[in-house]
Amino acid sequence: MAAHRLVVAITGASAPQLGIHLLRTLRRLGTVETHLVISQAAHRTIELETDMRPAEVAALADVVYRRGDVAAAIASGSFPTIGMAVVPCSMKTLAAVAHGYGDDLLTRAADVCLKERRPLVLVTRETPLSLVHLRNMVAVTEAGATVLPPTPAFYHRPSSAEDVLAHLSGKVLDQFGIEHDVYPRWHGPVFPRSCSPRPDSAVQPVRGTAS
Repeated sequence: MAAHRLVVAITGASAPQLGIHLLRTLRRLGTVETHLVISQAAHRTIELETDMRPAEVAALADVVYRRGDVAAAIASGSFPTIGMAVVPCSMKTLAAVAHGYGDDLLTRAADVCLKERRPLVLVTRETPLSLVHLRNMVAVTEAGATVLPPTPAFYHRPSSAEDVLAHLSGKVLDQFGIEHDVYPRWHGPVFPRSCSPRPDSAVQPVRGTAS
């Protein structure tokens, strides 16, 4: 079923943990079939930055493709999916997507999402950003993609790296309408019964003039 397939790509940007956590979360939820592509550079960053081997990361997905297999199912718009998440997304991959340069399966699959008007989420991992990076982000956004930098939030009081990763995975899943419980959502400030909100924190009624 189309509603159960999500393409996930891991590129050579630093922090492959972002993609690994997303794959683990999707496996735990069990509601989506994951189709994975790992770039050549990502194989190296996985070895350098994690305690896992690329093959162990690949084992987290339901279906795995070779990056050079341009005849794979996800290279065609006739193969239904709910979209694609590139986590993390390198500036090289961003540039390729921004300019329609589908020279391998990963960038072709991203191009398919754009042309088919499916959600494409790029978790761009780079800092600081050059003007070239920013213009490429504008280009992919205008083409229909979502740029979702891995910016940590602190309203849920994270106490570990796992909490930060969970929040990011949840934000990615939200883009595809995938239900989850991986991080607490914000419902507004909660005040103890013995306290009351500051006067300026409540909405004040608008005073009208009597007719």
